[in-house]
Amino acid sequence: MLLFRWALLRLRFVAPLMVLIQIVLSVGIVVGFAFLIPGVDDDPVAARYLSTGAMAIALIAVCMAFAPSMVSQQKLQGIFDFQRSLPVPRSAMLVADATTWVLVALPGLAAGLLAATLRFDLEFRVSPLALPAVLLVALTCISIGYAIAYLVPPMVAQMTTNLVLFFSLMFSPINFPEERLPDWLASLNDVLPLTYMAQAIRDTLTVPDDGVPGLPFAVLGAWCVAGLAATQWVMSRRG
Repeated sequence: MLLFRWALLRLRFVAPLMVLIQIVLSVGIVVGFAFLIPGVDDDPVAARYLSTGAMAIALIAVCMAFAPSMVSQQKLQGIFDFQRSLPVPRSAMLVADATTWVLVALPGLAAGLLAATLRFDLEFRVSPLALPAVLLVALTCISIGYAIAYLVPPMVAQMTTNLVLFFSLMFSPINFPEERLPDWLASLNDVLPLTYMAQAIRDTLTVPDDGVPGLPFAVLGAWCVAGLAATQWVMSRRG
């Protein structure tokens, strides 16, 4: 609990701005991207991709871009070395940070979902797996983002996480079907976690007729474990 309170205190000045940015981002994707797609109001598939993709982008922005940027700043300020010197489990630090960032991300998710409902008048078929899917996506984003932030120099980490956010917006089938991509780019996305983040959210909020597939959960679980293992290793090593 003390670690969680400390994490909240460290973000008390920047968290409101982050919440505002991700709300604008989520709503902007739903409303703004709709202007780029002709006849989106008559295309339920496009509307479904935009609606659920906005939620995925919000999580990626907060947990895989904003959070690692904060870690990079902590490394420059010496806070990272101080954290490693504390007599507490490294996993407890990760849990406290992850919980904080998920709470920061929640308003953007709600705003994106509300904007989609109002803009497209969608009817969602929500699965009981919707909440676990959102939490898994958030944890996977945090684990990968933290692994990058801890493994590479701060400037490289910030550039890398910004590149991931840009790639997810423009070149990953989050807001549009994979069939629109060239084969080589589609194949690249098949091994990256971004596509599966969007699919996990989409298929649990608008359940397909054949049910929720397990592949996205398996892929995200593997990426999450790898990211957490890398982060734990960096935080636990000495020197």
